[in-house]
Amino acid sequence: MDTKTSGLGQTLLIVEDDVLPAISLRDELEDAGYHVLDLTGRRQEALQAAKDHRPDLALVNIELEGRDDGIALARDLKGLGVPSLFISGQTGRARSARTDAIGSLPKPYTPADVAKAVAYLLGRMTGDETLPCPPGLEVFGAAPDEAVSEPA
Repeated sequence: MDTKTSGLGQTLLIVEDDVLPAISLRDELEDAGYHVLDLTGRRQEALQAAKDHRPDLALVNIELEGRDDGIALARDLKGLGVPSLFISGQTGRARSARTDAIGSLPKPYTPADVAKAVAYLLGRMTGDETLPCPPGLEVFGAAPDEAVSEPA
């Protein structure tokens, strides 16, 4: 699959409190053909963006600005029909919230790792099972024997 054209027409929401990694992710994902909404590190801004634009997938850090919580945000987004991928080093918290998100990609990761995970997850959501699960990506809701990819 050509990663430069894989995301055409699909919209992403990045919710990350650390601006520089968020910008790197946005740039990588836009280069891969995705439309990325304005970056935010706040729960309410993310919810408003999701209501206004209905992204295909949200990339959510667990610790957000102030006292905002990414797990609560993922739960709210799920209620709006927007699936979330946790992008956080807090793997234990991510696993404990596996019913609120479709997967987790633990930090540290590269923007290219995230682009591969996004392509894989969006493909699965549309019935495309041709891409291999990227290293490090943990998919929630999968059968127990396929819930965790090989370690990065």
